[in-house]
Amino acid sequence: MKQRYSSMPMYYKFDYAIRNESDEIVDSSAGGEVLSFVEGDGSMIAGLEKAFVGREVGDEFSVTVGPEEAYGWPQRQLIKTISRDMIQTDAEEIKVNMIFQIGSGTDSQVVKVVSVEKDGITVDGNHPLAGIALNFDIQVLEVRQVESDLI
Repeated sequence: MKQRYSSMPMYYKFDYAIRNESDEIVDSSAGGEVLSFVEGDGSMIAGLEKAFVGREVGDEFSVTVGPEEAYGWPQRQLIKTISRDMIQTDAEEIKVNMIFQIGSGTDSQVVKVVSVEKDGITVDGNHPLAGIALNFDIQVLEVRQVESDLI
């Protein structure tokens, strides 16, 4: 790893595979889009962003990121029962594990259907990877300083 002396944020582009605690791949750039981020822009989970500090093009590394520095711990208040009319689809088509967006504007939320009952639908607004330690396998493809006028 290279020591950095500049205070300018860095841009990183990388290939990745993410494995859960059972060593199953839950996401990967194989056959798809690579990821990129600018240090400090808030688009990358904290634990992974820290692991990139000092990395160079061609570096390959693995890092485990706990829930506290990834997607957090599941929160009970994000599991709630809503009325069927909050989901704009035929009530007969709603099934467990379906993903919907409820609300609108800044109050919108992506939720997963947990159960379907006569009196309502129980949905979970937690991130699907909340509460899980994630194992990342990374290959760094591009590293460069971000110009101050682009931040």
